[in-house]
Amino acid sequence: MAESPRITYVLIDGENIDATLGTSILGRRPRPEERPRWERLLQFAQELWNQPAVGLFFLAANNELPMPFVQALMAIGYRPVPLSGAAGEKVVDIAIQRTLVEIRQRRADVLLVSNDGDFVDQMGDLLDGRRVGVVGFQEFRSNAFLELTAQGLATFDLEYDVQAFRESLPRIRVIAIEDFDPADFL
Repeated sequence: MAESPRITYVLIDGENIDATLGTSILGRRPRPEERPRWERLLQFAQELWNQPAVGLFFLAANNELPMPFVQALMAIGYRPVPLSGAAGEKVVDIAIQRTLVEIRQRRADVLLVSNDGDFVDQMGDLLDGRRVGVVGFQEFRSNAFLELTAQGLATFDLEYDVQAFRESLPRIRVIAIEDFDPADFL
């Protein structure tokens, strides 16, 4: 029997990315055209390690399924994971942590799309020879991921590396001198 091809699981912490974009970058609720182009993220994942990618989009539904959004995700190839739980329960974090543990049993690589440090332990456990990366906004990524980069964790910026936005976001970040373009400021 032939071995199935290696895949990349793309796990999206939708709440974290949306909250970071809205609260920390835009200072308001993002408009639909300001949200990431999620299809671009799947394409990036497939091209990154030259293998198929399976996207799992975790969202807190709290017994109210956002059908238009879920249908849009399915149309571009994602598997939506709508979750509910008790008040105050971080259902998305719990589900992603459980999924990362389960992935250890599979022949797969992982891209986690989140800035949240709640996943550091599970991501560290995956650094066993497989390819593992975290995608988010570099200036808001938990510093807890820093020690994992020395163990092989790759880091990617959702805007600059993935190019998941139609227009530049109003971000302030440290710019490497080789990337500095004065025209961006004039």
